[in-house]
Amino acid sequence: MIVLLPPSETKRAGGDGPPLRLESLSCPELTPLRATLVDELVELAQDRTACRKALALSASQDAEIDRNAELRTAATLPAIHRYTGVLYDALDIESLRAAAAARAGERLVIGSALFGLLRAEDPIPAYRLSATSKLPKQPTLAARWRPLLEPALTQLAETQLVVDLRSGSYASLGRLDNAVRADVVAEDSGGTRKVVTHFNKAHKGRLARILASSKAEPDNAAAVAMIARRAGMRVEREGNDLTVVVAA
Repeated sequence: MIVLLPPSETKRAGGDGPPLRLESLSCPELTPLRATLVDELVELAQDRTACRKALALSASQDAEIDRNAELRTAATLPAIHRYTGVLYDALDIESLRAAAAARAGERLVIGSALFGLLRAEDPIPAYRLSATSKLPKQPTLAARWRPLLEPALTQLAETQLVVDLRSGSYASLGRLDNAVRADVVAEDSGGTRKVVTHFNKAHKGRLARILASSKAEPDNAAAVAMIARRAGMRVEREGNDLTVVVAA
């Protein structure tokens, strides 16, 4: 099983790994576009005004531009430790031990606007590029990534079930029709439901942790739902679509 995660806007600073080596990352077929995007971001960082516009940054976020300027020389961290924020806090990868940590390392894959797909241990620097960013004089990132990402995702899904927990903007970079997907809804005491917004990422992070560390090896959506239920989550299923129901 592969658990496909979105990245996060927030990223841990620093690192203890060597500078970025694109050829060392997973999915080498993505290297040419990765290299092009890195070059574009490094060049764009020289023009702060244009960079703020392209990346939707304010002047108070110029440190993000500095990160992009140093993409080729900055220290790296494994991708699973680079990303921070609500989902990754709930995933809490650092607390997994032994076999559970090893399973998570094999199963977790991150969709990235800059790198396409990353395995948990792929070493990357801190950077700023979102799925909705629009680089000057270039097509959308979805238009650039989709021809490469969709075949790569299809190849992953040929041998393993993929549970896609990406947000809509990241899913648009490369779609996978037969993936298992999960939404989160809040239900009040009267049975009224509404889509969870603020805590959506936390519940998906918890689900990712359960699935990534499970001893089970599910091969369909029903089996994924069962793993989550055994861990105490309330999950409904319709085909390949799961709904995680939480208290309002």
